[in-house]
Amino acid sequence: MDLKELETYCRKCQKCNLGRTRNNAVFGQGNENADIMLVGEGPGYNEDIQGVPFVGKAGQLLDKMLLAVELSRNEIYITNIVKCRPPNNRNPLEDESRICLDYLRYQVKLIQPKIIVCLGAVSARNLIRPNLSITRERGNWTRKGNIDFIPTLHPAYLLRNPSAKKDSWADLKSIREHLDALKK
Repeated sequence: MDLKELETYCRKCQKCNLGRTRNNAVFGQGNENADIMLVGEGPGYNEDIQGVPFVGKAGQLLDKMLLAVELSRNEIYITNIVKCRPPNNRNPLEDESRICLDYLRYQVKLIQPKIIVCLGAVSARNLIRPNLSITRERGNWTRKGNIDFIPTLHPAYLLRNPSAKKDSWADLKSIREHLDALKK
């Protein structure tokens, strides 16, 4: 199965209740050979309408952040833990995340990123460790298999807490340095 076939299958998914309330499954977007994969928690309103990840205000901030470290959406792959919008933008429930993680595992297997950036606590707790504290552990690297993981603050959090942008800037510089070192 390739990424397109997986996306087609995902867009028809009804394995949890989120499939019944969505407008669009938001599978992912970007370079299918990316060294960096960004993983958020789940689609918001704008993403659900457009079927594209991170296109709302948080996505616009993310684009600016990436540009600041000379990365673009053409170079990365971006997706979420769950592919359908949770009602009222709530965090995905454990069973919703667990069901949807199979899609993410296949995406990772097909794309084979070297780095996975966990955007926010939901992503980090699903991919790194269930009891991870994003505010205490953001910016710390963890290696699993052949992939280096780093949790950082979600762009939506940064919109609500602008003073935390300095922490995310440090994480972005670390990601850039790590990527450059991997390419040497």
